[in-house]
Amino acid sequence: MPGRRILIVDYDARSVDALAALFKPCGLEILTASDGLSAYEMFQLEKPDLVLMEAILPRLHGFDLAKRIVADSRGTVPVVIVTGLYRGPHYRHEALTAFGVADYFEKPYDAEKLVRSVMDLLREKGETGFDLPAPEAVIDFLAARLKKG
Repeated sequence: MPGRRILIVDYDARSVDALAALFKPCGLEILTASDGLSAYEMFQLEKPDLVLMEAILPRLHGFDLAKRIVADSRGTVPVVIVTGLYRGPHYRHEALTAFGVADYFEKPYDAEKLVRSVMDLLREKGETGFDLPAPEAVIDFLAARLKKG
């Protein structure tokens, strides 16, 4: 997917390198960060199409980073967590429901499933072709319609 950019965030340089090596053959531009705060700044500046990140990050926890990215992008930038510490279905469930992440993998991860998930999310993102309105704008529009009606 030429032209698509992903931000890979992990405190461990080997993990960043391993993930980058998985996605370079896909034609993606790879951005990297080693802590949550740097990742958030890079997200704001570079506007990646997807963020792939460890949950445990220095300077800004991964779950907090995920919440910020999902909120700032209004859910248009998928966040995928790949973690070695938070194991079990309850962490996955919380990440998917409370933090709005698009997918969740535990280390060691199945590389094929991870690549397939990321590429599917990037394809889905590209298929909309337009930005959806903010929820507040929809509520305001509907409220105005109800007043007229």
